[in-house]
Amino acid sequence: MDTIEIIEYSDQYKEYFKQLNYEWITNYFRIEPTDETVLSNPVGAVLDRGGFIYFARLNGLIIGTCALLKVEDAVFEIAKMAVTEAYRSLGIGKMLMSTVIRKAKDMNVHKLVLYSNTTLIAAVNMYFRFGFRMIPKTDFHNNRANIKMEKILSNETTPFSYESLEEYSMEI
Repeated sequence: MDTIEIIEYSDQYKEYFKQLNYEWITNYFRIEPTDETVLSNPVGAVLDRGGFIYFARLNGLIIGTCALLKVEDAVFEIAKMAVTEAYRSLGIGKMLMSTVIRKAKDMNVHKLVLYSNTTLIAAVNMYFRFGFRMIPKTDFHNNRANIKMEKILSNETTPFSYESLEEYSMEI
């Protein structure tokens, strides 16, 4: 059996961040200027601003990614989640989501937000399963996002099942 691992950003994976997101976005929508800014400079746009980027790796191949963007001290945005088409429906999105939620909890983040589109039924349903709820979208994010969702973390007392990235892998 093969094992999917969730790993943190490394410069050697920079192009995968862009490639995976381009594949996903162009499959459903179009690349916007805000996408280009983040995807062309993940270090400056995400990491240097206090955010994090994770990758799903299978046998050395990067097959998924997700970013945790700092909005303010106690608020982070989950963004740029993408899994290459050949590996969708294996739970990789759930692994990435679990990882960024655990990271946010470890940092005592109060709230997570994300932007999505109601045509992405599987993704939106996954967000609901992770405890996100829809809130009014009063701010501009990008043209494809027609909903905003949030998850309040500071009230959660339910223990999380994975304690570290080392424990979080999945055999396929």
